[in-house]
Amino acid sequence: MNLNRLTVNHNRPARPRGAVLRRALGLLAVSLIAGSTGAQAFPAMNMPVGVTVLSHDIYRIHMEVLWVCVAIAIAVFGVMITALIRFRHSKGAIPDTQMTHSTAAEVIWTIIPVVILVAMAIPATRTMLKIDDTRGAGLTIRVTGYQWKWQYTYLGQAAGISFFSTLSQSSNFARQLDSGIDPRTVPHYLLSVDHPLVIPSGVKVRLLITSADVIHAWWVPAFGVKRSAIPGFVNELWVKVLPGHEGVYRGQCAALCGRDHGFMPIVVDVKTPADFAKWVAAQKAALKQASTAPAPVPAAAAPNDAPVARTGAVPLAAPLARRPLTAQVLD
Repeated sequence: MNLNRLTVNHNRPARPRGAVLRRALGLLAVSLIAGSTGAQAFPAMNMPVGVTVLSHDIYRIHMEVLWVCVAIAIAVFGVMITALIRFRHSKGAIPDTQMTHSTAAEVIWTIIPVVILVAMAIPATRTMLKIDDTRGAGLTIRVTGYQWKWQYTYLGQAAGISFFSTLSQSSNFARQLDSGIDPRTVPHYLLSVDHPLVIPSGVKVRLLITSADVIHAWWVPAFGVKRSAIPGFVNELWVKVLPGHEGVYRGQCAALCGRDHGFMPIVVDVKTPADFAKWVAAQKAALKQASTAPAPVPAAAAPNDAPVARTGAVPLAAPLARRPLTAQVLD
């Protein structure tokens, strides 16, 4: 063992006063710079604001709780860092081995967290109750989940409009094994449908969600809400897109509903109330035209005793040949 080396290291000059503090502040500055750079590189790390009344309320509560947590973290870590720097052994601090119990301190650090939790719980509970309040809806739509598509049935003034919404053909072709299609060339790959759900903006839309086979989940991130579609049950949710946020919004089934779970997108086309009224009128006119169209005339049936064209058919036995037959052509 090299005792001279140990002696030299032991007697090395002490660091200048405040060197530890400056080093800690330097590391903190580097961390803040790196954090700001990361925030600029990943702007979607925070919760999105959304386009509905509920999504704005949820975002407001999220930010309020976040800043409360930031303030608590600054206070706690500030006290810890101050204690570590001011009362360190190198400055001659002596640990207190006779620390006495303080009932007042325990009461204070119990009451303060309770007050903070109650203050945060009041607006959160108010918003949760608001999410489940579907009263006063101006439009009601029944949403039924199937493997792997959605059925939208309009009720009330738009009654009679009903259609299925399935994955678009472009995405369906590209997803096939050995299709030879680059998914990056398909617009909105796996997030486009043939018939989107159409709703008006500025109107409270009530959705009655159920399922015909397995458990699904109706979820559009921009709306800030999600509900499970369970066979035999009807769940409710409501959305009210703020005026000025008309457009197309996309989501997906958020439940593991089977092997093709990833191919069950949700597309909602939000229109102005005037454009939505025009869309409803056009849909009802198409339904009326389809209902009044003459039914196709069936082909004339051949007489019962007429010969039947059969390819490779075995001749009928004599007793069966005397029975009346219905004319049909087999491929």
